[in-house]
Amino acid sequence: MDQPAAHKILLVDDEEAITENLSAFLKRSGFQVVIAANGQQALAAIGDESPDIVIMDVLMPEMDGRQALRQLRREENWIPVILLTQIGESTERAMALEEGADDYLNKPFNPHELVARIKAVLRRAKQGQPPLSAAWILTSGKLTLDRRSKKASLDGDPINLTPKAFSLLEYLMTHPGEVVSRERLLDTVWGWDYPIGTRAVDTRIAELRSALGDNASQPIFIETLPVLGYQFIHDVWVGK
Repeated sequence: MDQPAAHKILLVDDEEAITENLSAFLKRSGFQVVIAANGQQALAAIGDESPDIVIMDVLMPEMDGRQALRQLRREENWIPVILLTQIGESTERAMALEEGADDYLNKPFNPHELVARIKAVLRRAKQGQPPLSAAWILTSGKLTLDRRSKKASLDGDPINLTPKAFSLLEYLMTHPGEVVSRERLLDTVWGWDYPIGTRAVDTRIAELRSALGDNASQPIFIETLPVLGYQFIHDVWVGK
């Protein structure tokens, strides 16, 4: 039986040491890899090479990653994009996601984590459609999340959530089917410098479950995976 063709990755970074080492690792992980050194080269390579996903640094000369991403989305090109950066502020991450990135990973990172993110993004990407991270309204069964107004409702009834619980639900719903560790949620929702432990994540998950009427032993929305973290298990769609 013929093996399915390997997914093609466009890796965009101006540091040769990074592209050499990371491209070798990605190839060993079963991907084809094409390399570009800046946003302009990336846009040209997307047209010439038709990659399945773009892994792109933010800070680059000539045209940075976010500029290239904005141009793609203005042209309604919804190829999956994961941004890489050394900037850890949550506001920077939020802006990139709102501009249409499918995911965001801080340097330095574990290459195994990048491969896991790539596979997760490829699984949930819908060809020719915006990523969930770029949608203002998300729906999952009777659950609706309005990211612009920071409001959630269940079966039409408003849900009262603390800001952190809302942000936690927002992140899980934009990464459905993906196992997300407590450390990753802590980094993403609370930020690098927030002086708390992972127990805070569990507390907010309990708040979400209470608000959603979700039973931890038979969950509809959020599943706990011992040691590994949490997973949003219900289908998520872009709402209107």
